[in-house]
Amino acid sequence: MEFPKLKNKLILAPMAEVTSLPFRLLCRKYRVAMTFTEQISALAVTRDSKKTIEMASTSKKDSPVGLQLFGRNPEILVAAAKKLHKKFDVIDLNLGCPSKKIVKEGYGSALLKEKNKIKEIIEALVKNIPKPITVKMRSGFKKPEALEIAKVIEAAGCSAITIHARTQEQGYSGHADWKLIKQLKDNLSIPIIGNGDITDPISAEKMLKETGCDYIMVGRAARNNPWIFKQIQHYLKTGKIIKQTTEEKLDLFNEYKKLEHNFKLLKMRSLDFTKGISNSHHLRDQLSRAKDIQELEKLLNQLNKEDSNESMWN
Repeated sequence: MEFPKLKNKLILAPMAEVTSLPFRLLCRKYRVAMTFTEQISALAVTRDSKKTIEMASTSKKDSPVGLQLFGRNPEILVAAAKKLHKKFDVIDLNLGCPSKKIVKEGYGSALLKEKNKIKEIIEALVKNIPKPITVKMRSGFKKPEALEIAKVIEAAGCSAITIHARTQEQGYSGHADWKLIKQLKDNLSIPIIGNGDITDPISAEKMLKETGCDYIMVGRAARNNPWIFKQIQHYLKTGKIIKQTTEEKLDLFNEYKKLEHNFKLLKMRSLDFTKGISNSHHLRDQLSRAKDIQELEKLLNQLNKEDSNESMWN
């Protein structure tokens, strides 16, 4: 099955405790073309975990959207995908999470060491699930071997590959090797989605030009500022960078608050969305200790508005 045709080049990365439905809907307001759920345990889905099923919530406004599953047992992954696939446009296999806890269980990027297991899983999903099957992978476990792994993935019937061009061992340190993204694009026929070190409109355009990838996926930069999708899209169309004010950045929280009712996630996003604001260190310390939504709102309202018309960007 073919990967969906998207209205632009921008995709939101799956991120634990970030890409809930409310966050995805907020990013759609700022022109992201596709989103993914946070990584979801296939085993927990098959056990009908209420919390896990809630993590897979979506809506008609959240489209196209991918369900990202992690696991290593093909039967369990197929069973989980069968339970949930009707709500999603693609089913994505996590081969990228570098978390020690996940790797210890043989999930996520640990599977990069097991090419035969990857082949077995993807073939089972392709055979049994009537949706495109995609993969999000790292460039390797300890050493880069992206092309070798990607050829196995493509041959197994995968519809697209997202590559975060760092190894598991790198975690989020160092630099993503965009040459590996280009190598996949030059040697594979399925869509390639580039991921890693996209921090602003200029780096977004640079990845597209240097690698030739079909789409780009933004993670940590979007976590702190969903507005970045609007900024990237404008730059790709016009070559001009639109500037964001402090007030616009703070407005992100108010928009998110209308969608999200989980206080833990509201507090986390209040810290994310105030990152980078001038002289916000003390404010963010207070936000981290807030006890309820009213306290969060009070603290954010106290932020000095004198600089609200000054750009956040140089």
